[in-house]
Amino acid sequence: MPLRFTLRQLEYFVAVGEAGSIALAAEKIRVSSPSISAAIGQLEDEFGLQLFVRKHAQGLSLTQAGRQFLDHARHVLTEADRLNRLAGALSGEVQGPLRLGCLLTFAQLIVPHLRRQFETRYPEVRVSQSERDQQQIFEGLRRGELDIALTYDLEIPADLRFVPLVELAPYAMLAEGHPLARQSEVSVEDLQDEPMVLLDLPMSADYFLSFFKAAGLRPNIAERTRDMAVMRSLVGNGFGYAIANVRLLNDLAPDGRRLRFVPLKGPVRPMVLGLLMTEGAENVLTLRAFIDHCREQITTDGAPGMKMQAGASTTFSH
Repeated sequence: MPLRFTLRQLEYFVAVGEAGSIALAAEKIRVSSPSISAAIGQLEDEFGLQLFVRKHAQGLSLTQAGRQFLDHARHVLTEADRLNRLAGALSGEVQGPLRLGCLLTFAQLIVPHLRRQFETRYPEVRVSQSERDQQQIFEGLRRGELDIALTYDLEIPADLRFVPLVELAPYAMLAEGHPLARQSEVSVEDLQDEPMVLLDLPMSADYFLSFFKAAGLRPNIAERTRDMAVMRSLVGNGFGYAIANVRLLNDLAPDGRRLRFVPLKGPVRPMVLGLLMTEGAENVLTLRAFIDHCREQITTDGAPGMKMQAGASTTFSH
């Protein structure tokens, strides 16, 4: 009996079922809205089922049949992915899709280079990327939306496995003309009364503020942003200092103003950059190859788009 659907049609259907909108699904999976609409229409015609109720103002909502269909479609896609990975493992070839998540703060620096080098090395692999905050990375791995993620060792849950790559010490980011910009190092005591630009992302913000809390101090938070580039521009224009662990290869804010980077002294915990995955993911040949690739590319000598502080980082062994 001929197959009545394609995996691509199921993928589009699941994307719309989860997003509740063809436009949102198209943006998420980077496929045109007409292609998604056509795939859903073909599924409904083939099976004689109405999968969605069309609501012009509210988008789409699943019918009762659509909800049952969605559960089974997810299962079919999961099994198809496993079959594809099994074929790769049996053939001894690194191949197939790899869904990579990355923390928002450094995704633009690291991911494009890693993707290009990995796909050049293994032409049968296609990497897709997703930029998220830490909590969204946890959820994406658990739901099977991500295969692996580049992130920090921030509040890693017990059901996920973290593979450390390199240790990144924190530093104060300052405008070139800031009174502390020429110091060889600064402490939280030096910074407590200065206006602070806080990178206000889940878990990351708590990490930066923990330095002051441990010293019994309260920082003077003047600005908050979730965007690393905005933070750099605010600092460059004198709105305050910031604390970060990632340093770009150039010392310029996006608007061209020069920044200074001064290591933090005292009992300040570095963050560890590494790979996060579900238990057992390393048994998949493609993921194991990607882990090895990241170990080669991210070391104390440097990482794509990043500058390491001299003497402040540790590379972790296998």
